[in-house]
Amino acid sequence: MLNENVKKLLVENMWDIATCTDTEPNVVPVAFKDITEDGKLVVGDVFLETTLNNLKATDGKIAISVYDAKSLEGYQIKGNAEYVTEGTIVDMFKTMVEKMFHGAATAKGALIITPEKVIVTTPGANNKKVL
Repeated sequence: MLNENVKKLLVENMWDIATCTDTEPNVVPVAFKDITEDGKLVVGDVFLETTLNNLKATDGKIAISVYDAKSLEGYQIKGNAEYVTEGTIVDMFKTMVEKMFHGAATAKGALIITPEKVIVTTPGANNKKVL
């Protein structure tokens, strides 16, 4: 589902993740992120309290936006997120966050996101095309 162009943008750029409840949308940039070998997106939870509350209210529905600000190539990925508090992915994020914040912060868990739809957001003829 994630072709090479999408993967390249995901690796090289920050992501904005969006969740919503019936009353209010929420979007946050994330820097602690990765792609698994099987094509799932993972996000380290450092400050995701509102995001986690919204995910509980919507059975894990989430959207991710990623783009290159220079070329304007971009994609929106819609899917479902599962929250985990232990395992190798969480350990990886704990190490990454603790190193960056010199022990002043840590990852409390991780979102494992299963992509369900990838939509082109690049301006032009393919805009809104579902990959």
